[in-house]
Amino acid sequence: MSDDTSTRRKPIRKAVFPVAGLGTRFLPATKAIPKELLPIVDRPLIQYAVDEAREAGIEQMIFVTGRGKTAIVEHFDVAYELEATMSERGKKLDVLDSSRFTPGDIITVRQQVPLGLGHAIWCARAIVGDEPFAILLPDEMMVAHKGGTGCMAQMVRAYEEVGGNLISVLEVPREDVSSYGVIDPGEVLNGFGGALTEVRGLVEKPPVDQAPSNKIISGRYILQPEVMRTLENQEKGAGGEIQLTDAMAQMIGSQPFHAVTFDGRRFDCGSKTGYVEATLALALEREDMGAEVRAMAKRLLAE
Repeated sequence: MSDDTSTRRKPIRKAVFPVAGLGTRFLPATKAIPKELLPIVDRPLIQYAVDEAREAGIEQMIFVTGRGKTAIVEHFDVAYELEATMSERGKKLDVLDSSRFTPGDIITVRQQVPLGLGHAIWCARAIVGDEPFAILLPDEMMVAHKGGTGCMAQMVRAYEEVGGNLISVLEVPREDVSSYGVIDPGEVLNGFGGALTEVRGLVEKPPVDQAPSNKIISGRYILQPEVMRTLENQEKGAGGEIQLTDAMAQMIGSQPFHAVTFDGRRFDCGSKTGYVEATLALALEREDMGAEVRAMAKRLLAE
């Protein structure tokens, strides 16, 4: 195995979660509570993303936070008083298992100035070091089909085959592309059922008539550490922010770059309607409440 191949195949052990946003779309709910802790039924939004990373074999979670976001870390800490009270009352503690972490596997770094996603990722450079790493945007809730694997697990499987950099994509109506980062697709690779595509270029929020495809970047990435050095000197792009898409585009051609079409569902929980849709969809699928929620929905629609 060549040195280059060995570098590309380093395992994905670290994941970066950009969680510094103010959540202004959900005010006043997010005045005192981080948006990432708003629940989808009975689990916070951030928990779904962390569980997805864990399923993919990722060990270390890196939260890029801002002011007022300490509650996210507390969610993954031990709650002594709560657990002691529950134990005294004979209540099972396994409901808290998904929020438990080994000390050292949760790391936070502050993004002191809101300069965009690219800048948020760059803030984690010292922790990422010289390893490839994953990025998960909690607002983009990716839900596997029943019996299937999560988005990041699908991406790690593809990474083990092709190495380099990968992004998850979804197809949207062409008239919607100007709201997203869009790929210029190349060759479709065999063996992945059409789900793995070479990426020839990336464009952030293109005009509809200039978009190279209708495949949008959907909030999951596996990137090589060289992207940090690209971000170091990255100029501001769309919206006056340092765009991760622009930095990734510079790496195309020097490293393998592929897109994984996620076999599952995406909910845009950065919008109120997407948040409500995710809550309803997951509630309807729950064995403990699905039938009641379905009956409730029928009654409300009838009214």
